[in-house]
Amino acid sequence: MYEPIRTKSVHSTVAGTPSDFPHRSREEELDIQLSGHLAALLAVTDELRALAPSADLDAAGERLAGQVARLRGGRPPVRATGSGRAADAPSLHRRAHALAGRALVVAASRADTAAAILAAERMDAHGAALAGVRSLSPAG
Repeated sequence: MYEPIRTKSVHSTVAGTPSDFPHRSREEELDIQLSGHLAALLAVTDELRALAPSADLDAAGERLAGQVARLRGGRPPVRATGSGRAADAPSLHRRAHALAGRALVVAASRADTAAAILAAERMDAHGAALAGVRSLSPAG
Protein backbone atom coordinates (compact mmCIF):
# COMPACT_ATOMS: atom_id res chain seq x y z
CA MET A 1 0.00 0.00 0.00
CA TYR A 2 2.73 2.51 0.94
CA GLU A 3 6.07 2.67 -0.76
CA PRO A 4 9.08 2.87 1.62
CA ILE A 5 11.12 6.08 1.73
CA ARG A 6 14.29 5.59 -0.27
CA THR A 7 15.99 8.94 0.30
CA LYS A 8 17.42 10.46 3.42
CA SER A 9 15.26 12.88 5.29
CA VAL A 10 16.09 16.53 4.83
CA HIS A 11 15.46 16.99 8.54
CA SER A 12 18.13 14.64 9.79
CA THR A 13 21.62 15.87 10.56
CA VAL A 14 24.72 13.97 9.66
CA ALA A 15 26.95 13.44 12.67
CA GLY A 16 30.47 14.74 12.41
CA THR A 17 29.87 17.32 9.68
CA PRO A 18 30.63 20.93 10.52
CA SER A 19 27.72 23.32 10.47
CA ASP A 20 27.50 26.23 8.09
CA PHE A 21 27.01 28.80 10.85
CA PRO A 22 28.98 29.56 14.01
CA HIS A 23 27.64 28.61 17.38
CA ARG A 24 28.20 30.70 20.48
CA SER A 25 28.43 29.45 24.00
CA ARG A 26 26.01 30.58 26.68
CA GLU A 27 28.74 32.78 28.17
CA GLU A 28 29.34 34.48 24.82
CA GLU A 29 25.62 35.11 24.40
CA LEU A 30 25.41 36.58 27.90
CA ASP A 31 28.43 38.79 27.18
CA ILE A 32 26.69 40.10 24.08
CA GLN A 33 23.46 40.75 25.99
CA LEU A 34 25.23 42.42 28.89
CA SER A 35 27.35 44.66 26.67
CA GLY A 36 24.21 45.66 24.78
CA HIS A 37 22.32 46.60 27.94
CA LEU A 38 25.31 48.49 29.32
CA ALA A 39 25.85 50.29 25.99
CA ALA A 40 22.19 51.35 25.96
CA LEU A 41 22.53 52.53 29.55
CA LEU A 42 25.64 54.47 28.53
CA ALA A 43 23.69 56.17 25.72
CA VAL A 44 20.95 57.26 28.14
CA THR A 45 23.61 58.38 30.62
CA ASP A 46 25.20 60.50 27.89
CA GLU A 47 21.78 62.02 27.10
CA LEU A 48 21.31 62.87 30.77
CA ARG A 49 24.80 64.39 30.88
CA ALA A 50 23.93 66.60 27.90
CA LEU A 51 20.69 67.65 29.60
CA ALA A 52 22.18 68.30 33.05
CA PRO A 53 25.94 67.77 33.40
CA SER A 54 27.18 66.33 36.69
CA ALA A 55 30.29 64.69 38.08
CA ASP A 56 28.26 61.59 39.02
CA LEU A 57 27.06 61.10 35.45
CA ASP A 58 30.58 61.72 34.12
CA ALA A 59 32.03 59.04 36.40
CA ALA A 60 29.17 56.64 35.62
CA GLY A 61 29.70 57.16 31.89
CA GLU A 62 33.39 56.36 32.17
CA ARG A 63 32.74 53.24 34.25
CA LEU A 64 30.03 52.05 31.85
CA ALA A 65 32.31 52.64 28.85
CA GLY A 66 35.04 50.63 30.58
CA GLN A 67 32.72 47.69 31.21
CA VAL A 68 31.38 47.73 27.64
CA ALA A 69 34.93 47.80 26.26
CA ARG A 70 35.91 44.89 28.53
CA LEU A 71 32.96 42.81 27.35
CA ARG A 72 33.65 43.64 23.71
CA GLY A 73 37.26 42.54 23.84
CA GLY A 74 38.74 46.00 24.31
CA ARG A 75 36.74 47.82 21.64
CA PRO A 76 35.48 51.08 23.18
CA PRO A 77 31.82 52.00 22.68
CA VAL A 78 30.72 54.94 20.60
CA ARG A 79 29.79 57.82 22.88
CA ALA A 80 26.94 60.22 22.23
CA THR A 81 27.63 63.92 22.37
CA GLY A 82 23.96 64.91 22.60
CA SER A 83 20.81 63.86 20.82
CA GLY A 84 19.79 67.36 19.82
CA ARG A 85 16.21 66.62 20.81
CA ALA A 86 14.39 67.85 23.85
CA ALA A 87 14.06 65.04 26.36
CA ASP A 88 12.73 65.25 29.86
CA ALA A 89 14.89 64.03 32.71
CA PRO A 90 12.25 61.83 34.41
CA SER A 91 11.66 59.71 31.30
CA LEU A 92 15.42 59.34 30.80
CA HIS A 93 15.86 58.30 34.43
CA ARG A 94 13.03 55.76 34.08
CA ARG A 95 14.62 54.33 30.95
CA ALA A 96 18.06 54.23 32.59
CA HIS A 97 16.59 52.51 35.68
CA ALA A 98 14.98 49.84 33.50
CA LEU A 99 18.16 49.29 31.48
CA ALA A 100 20.25 49.03 34.63
CA GLY A 101 17.79 46.44 35.94
CA ARG A 102 18.14 44.37 32.79
CA ALA A 103 21.91 44.64 32.96
CA LEU A 104 21.82 43.55 36.61
CA VAL A 105 19.82 40.43 35.77
CA VAL A 106 22.20 39.40 32.99
CA ALA A 107 25.30 40.25 35.06
CA ALA A 108 23.98 38.14 37.93
CA SER A 109 23.27 35.16 35.68
CA ARG A 110 26.74 35.57 34.17
CA ALA A 111 28.32 35.94 37.65
CA ASP A 112 29.99 39.21 36.61
CA THR A 113 30.41 40.95 39.95
CA ALA A 114 31.85 44.20 38.61
CA ALA A 115 29.05 44.71 36.10
CA ALA A 116 26.41 43.69 38.65
CA ILE A 117 27.69 46.21 41.20
CA LEU A 118 27.80 48.96 38.58
CA ALA A 119 24.28 48.16 37.37
CA ALA A 120 22.94 48.11 40.94
CA GLU A 121 24.59 51.46 41.68
CA ARG A 122 23.06 52.97 38.56
CA MET A 123 19.64 51.58 39.49
CA ASP A 124 19.96 53.23 42.91
CA ALA A 125 21.11 56.53 41.40
CA HIS A 126 18.30 56.69 38.85
CA GLY A 127 15.75 55.53 41.41
CA ALA A 128 16.86 58.30 43.75
CA ALA A 129 16.68 60.83 40.92
CA LEU A 130 13.13 59.71 40.15
CA ALA A 131 12.17 59.93 43.83
CA GLY A 132 13.59 63.45 43.95
CA VAL A 133 11.55 64.46 40.91
CA ARG A 134 8.38 63.00 42.45
CA SER A 135 8.93 64.87 45.72
CA LEU A 136 9.31 68.17 43.83
CA SER A 137 6.19 67.76 41.72
CA PRO A 138 2.88 68.94 43.16
CA ALA A 139 0.44 66.23 44.24
CA GLY A 140 -2.31 65.93 41.72
